[in-house]
Order: sequence, then C-alpha cells, then structure tokens
Amino acid sequence: MIAVIHPVWLPILGLLVGALGTLIGAGGGFILVPVLLLLYPREDPDTIASISLAVVFFNAASGSIAYARMRRIDYHAAALLLLTTVPGSILGAMTTSSLDRRLFDALLGALLSVTAAFLLIHPEGELPQSDEPGANRNDPPEVSKNSNPKRPKMGLGIGLSGIVGYVSSLLGIGGGIVHVPLLVRVVGFDVHVATATSHLILAITALSGILVHVIGGAFHRGLVRTALLAIGVIVGAQLGAKASLIVHGRWIVRSLAVALGLVGIRLLMIGLKGFVE
Repeated sequence: MIAVIHPVWLPILGLLVGALGTLIGAGGGFILVPVLLLLYPREDPDTIASISLAVVFFNAASGSIAYARMRRIDYHAAALLLLTTVPGSILGAMTTSSLDRRLFDALLGALLSVTAAFLLIHPEGELPQSDEPGANRNDPPEVSKNSNPKRPKMGLGIGLSGIVGYVSSLLGIGGGIVHVPLLVRVVGFDVHVATATSHLILAITALSGILVHVIGGAFHRGLVRTALLAIGVIVGAQLGAKASLIVHGRWIVRSLAVALGLVGIRLLMIGLKGFVE
C-alpha cells in the first residue's frame, strides 16, 4: 500500500478533485478521502477528515463563486437546508475522533456503495427538466428555471439535510456526494440547480466542521498538505464549473454512480479486511 506522496503531486491531485467535485456539486471529498486513506494508512480518521473538509471548503467556495455568476444557486433553498446541515456537520465532526480507522474505512465504503446503487436503480438517467414554454433544454437552467412539474419538497429536504450533514462531516466527505442525489431524486430539484446550491451549502457546512477540528487540535497535523491541495482545488473548481455548461445532467449522474461504486467497494473491502486481520 502507498504510504507517502511527494508534495509536488498534491496540487495536481487537488486540481483533479476540484474539477470533478465542482462538476457534480459534491465538493470532491468523496474522491479525496479514499485517496488520503490509501496514501496515509497510519493517519488518524480525524486528521484525514479535517484535511478533506478544509479542501472541500476551498473547492466549494471557489465553485460557489463561479455558480453565482451563472445565477444557478437557489439561495432561499440553501438558507432553509442550512438550518439542519450546519448543526449536523458540527456534531459529525465532534464524533470522528471516536471512530476506529477500520470502522471509518468500512462506513465510508458502505455509504458510497449504497449511494451508487441508489443512483443506478434508474438506469435510464432521466432527471427532472424544466417545462417552461420556450425553454431551451440544451442549456443548463438558471435558478429561475427550476420549475419542475412538482415543486421541490423542502420539508423533506430539510430533514434529510441534517442527516447528510452529520454523516458527511463524520467521514470528511463534505456531503455533496450524498446531498446532490437526494436533492435531485427525492426532493425534486433540477440537477444543475442542485449541484450549484449544494456547493454553497458545502462551503458553509465544511467550514463549521473545520472549526470543530481546529478546536480539537486535529487540523494542525494536516495544515501543510491542506495548503498544497487547496492550491489545485481552487483552480480545478473554476474548470469544473465551466465544464458543467457543456455536460448533460444525466451524464453527471451516471459518472457519479460509477465513481461511487468503484471507490465504495474498494474501501469496504479494506475496512472489512482490517477487522478480519
């Protein structure tokens, strides 16, 4: 198993994480955490989670600026969802230090695998689309075009967001990897509006989780690695936001499902193997 990585590669890793994370509105934590777990097999879960949350914050903040310029963020929905995601994020970050590394790997792998299966239940990849007269379905919608046949179920979204905030901060993945599918499939958002709105929520909830790790003393152990990763992430987030203009929503969801499945199965195997040994 890989144990170290030369610092020069961390900004490049950050660039890839930032671009893909912003493209699908997931913040990149679902990619970064598994990579960090493989690169630093002896590192504590709270240090891994703190590095990832910090990188997610920079990615989400940079991506949110890009999406705001595109007028794709639903600020009203974001404010409502933050009512539960922020408290959940704080509680999750406070719980991470009590997790055994093997349990941490297994839980993350199981979460990613289940989310991938959830997305693949609908292999046709049909997503809610705008029914506005004259709307160009080839253009990613602005927030004003988020007019699906059924209005988003905000009450359900607020309740689910609290759970997402807790679990995602607990595992350091930022939440978008779970939040976006829920907002699209369950709550009823357009996929492009969901990715943009999720990014703003990610930036705020990740910051709240980071503060918990700073107070707990875990964050300083990954400060240098975080800074190097953040350099690439900030640039990558801008590239990912631009790429979202030409990538169809259904391909975003399909790519998300494939990536989740592969990474999730790998981590689940590593975690279970640790318990057996």
